[in-house]
Amino acid sequence: MPQKVPLPCYLQSPPSAPHPRHSAAFSRSLRPCRPNGPPPAFASAEFPGSVPDIAQMPPRRCHRSVAGIDQDDLLDPDALADPDSSFYEINGIRVHHKVCTHEDSSDQSADSAITNADQNQIGLPIVLLHGFGSSVFSWTHIMRPLARIAGAKVLAFDRPAFGLTSRTIWSGDDTKPINPYSMAFSVIATLAFIDQLGAKKAVLVGHSAGCLVAVEAYFEAPERVAALVLVAPAIFVPVFRRKGVKEYGVGEQEWQNKKDSNGSNLPTNPLNRIWGKFLELCLWIAGFLMNMIRAIVSIVRSLYCKAVVAVLRSSVGVRLVRLVMDKFGILAVRNAWYDPSKVTDHVIQGYTKPLRSRGWEMALLEYTISMIMDSISSSKVPVSERLSEISCPVLVVSGDTDRLVPRWNTERVARAIPGAGFEVIKNSGHLPQEERPEEFVSVVERFLRRAFGRPNNEQEQVLQAAA
Repeated sequence: MPQKVPLPCYLQSPPSAPHPRHSAAFSRSLRPCRPNGPPPAFASAEFPGSVPDIAQMPPRRCHRSVAGIDQDDLLDPDALADPDSSFYEINGIRVHHKVCTHEDSSDQSADSAITNADQNQIGLPIVLLHGFGSSVFSWTHIMRPLARIAGAKVLAFDRPAFGLTSRTIWSGDDTKPINPYSMAFSVIATLAFIDQLGAKKAVLVGHSAGCLVAVEAYFEAPERVAALVLVAPAIFVPVFRRKGVKEYGVGEQEWQNKKDSNGSNLPTNPLNRIWGKFLELCLWIAGFLMNMIRAIVSIVRSLYCKAVVAVLRSSVGVRLVRLVMDKFGILAVRNAWYDPSKVTDHVIQGYTKPLRSRGWEMALLEYTISMIMDSISSSKVPVSERLSEISCPVLVVSGDTDRLVPRWNTERVARAIPGAGFEVIKNSGHLPQEERPEEFVSVVERFLRRAFGRPNNEQEQVLQAAA
């Protein structure tokens, strides 16, 4: 047998070493590093610290959140009520409200802005009407001081779609003749609460969109409203511009006025008479065409609004309102303040609490739909055109840095109401009753004393000396 010839030393391979992948050190490097402490929650009992197979893991739950509020665990409004909350049923709607009496506000030191209040109580209850996106929470700081000034109860309630008032589905059927999200229902609720307070009339204090409710309630029952306090009134800032329907077209209206003024002095010349008839025919045709165009525009506008309403009532509308509230809800609250840095977590929680109520999205959509339908209706004269008819005492209040309803716009409302007072609260935005409560109460106190209060001691002494 041939013998193996040894290879030269430089061609010999070294003794075989274990492969790195089979070495103990490499094996140890592949072992999972167990952290110090107890094993993870998902570790199995057989293999502590091991990661289970994906098929064995429980399905992952996707949490929905709007403005930091978990939308998977919504509750009924009653479950979110505060200890001092009350509910009053109006046309099948449980309206959330709070009442503060003047007996509850005995701590005089807490509110230094009120002096000699017991001698100047007006003896009339006050009803507070919040604005869009707000609730009873907006009046927290001023209810007790106002109750002491009034010497009577102060009531604030959540309009449907806001706060903790019960949500309901409105479909326009005959079982509920009044849309709970309409202006008409808010007016009915306002007057119903005046009845519940056992008063013949009350002072209405409205903020922003709540001013529309206050003014509408006055026009509905002026004998029930003793005075109006309009804070940052959103009256000349309509979302949809509404135009009145005229009886004639533009050209036809001018011709009617001319005809009524000198119709008896028509020219006797036959040619002039023929020419006048021809012009009258042209103006009639122009007026007819204008009315036709206006009718077509009204139909298109109505169809457009119906299409918008259909979209809002779909799942797309629900997702849209959630997106808007999530992205801009808290931002809008901060933008309403003069100093956004002073918006505390307590304020944010107060405004986002209603987002925990079941059905808040559909209620807000129905409220928006009601506003759209009111905008295309021409059966009622807009409130902005009836302000001159108000005859009760009126105070208009504005923050000097209001970004939502500018001061000049608020002053425009004051000028439109005969005899209305106008006050500006410095270093305040859209919510002076929250941002500057003491200044706000002082302004309202002076107004109510001038309108209803008895003269103070110094004034009485002057009157007695004069007598």
